[in-house]
Amino acid sequence: MQQAGAVVLVTGASTGIGFATAVRLARAGSIVYAGVRREEDGDQLLRDAGSKVRPVLLDVTDEAAPQRMLDEIERTAEGRLDALVNNAGIAVAGALEILPPADLRRQFDVNFFGAIALTQTLLPLLRSTRGRVVLVSSIGGKFATPYAGAYSASKFALEAAGDALRVELKAFGIGVSLIEPGVIKTQIWERGAQTSLAIFDRAPAALRNLYEAPMLALQELSVQLEKNGTPANRVAAAIEHAIFSKRPHTRYLVGVDARVQRFVTELPDRVRDALISTLLARAGKSATAPQRNPS
Repeated sequence: MQQAGAVVLVTGASTGIGFATAVRLARAGSIVYAGVRREEDGDQLLRDAGSKVRPVLLDVTDEAAPQRMLDEIERTAEGRLDALVNNAGIAVAGALEILPPADLRRQFDVNFFGAIALTQTLLPLLRSTRGRVVLVSSIGGKFATPYAGAYSASKFALEAAGDALRVELKAFGIGVSLIEPGVIKTQIWERGAQTSLAIFDRAPAALRNLYEAPMLALQELSVQLEKNGTPANRVAAAIEHAIFSKRPHTRYLVGVDARVQRFVTELPDRVRDALISTLLARAGKSATAPQRNPS
């Protein structure tokens, strides 16, 4: 597949990994349909990447969105699609005892069901080009940590779907790759923290008392990790390789911390649990009250 002129759809392109990927591919000559939530996000992409970017308003939780996206590509790109990058994602953090079912469902609607529905709808186009499907997962899809259980569960599901799709679609010449970043310098966890704090504030007082200390420790640890997070463009480079390499990897671990966490998954469960508890305890000693978004 030639990169110049290739047609790629990237979801979740308003910020972070999706934004970096759309810009990187467009600057290299690909035509990039960039799924954004707001028109101003699309305007920023056009300023950064130029006319090769085609911003489209795309909410992956909208059941009608996949068909609209298919219609748009058929109308404006003559039905050609060389790669689909399922990147849209959110992070809902918090103790599983506290998280309301509606928030758990939204976590899966965005991170899993939205990606699968879009893939199902666009596969006929990808079959005709023998294209690629890229699923932006996370090392959290291999290594679940406390208070990020909902997020990890959605990524575990995406990993399972990716493994199945890779074999199912091989007969059609469609390659499937999973991207597994560690902590990335993006806004996903900042936004997720504010959402999680709002959920925590609505929880019964008894539960807030039980979980306040570990929630503070988790927030402090997340801040420390994100300061040293991997730039989003590193993930974009892995996605680019997954799309255009003659022999793409089935998985791309991105970031030193992702490799460390992958190693930790091989430890005995009790050892791993003790290690995580120690890290949270250390973070808790320096934790301060969580900062609420004034809006």
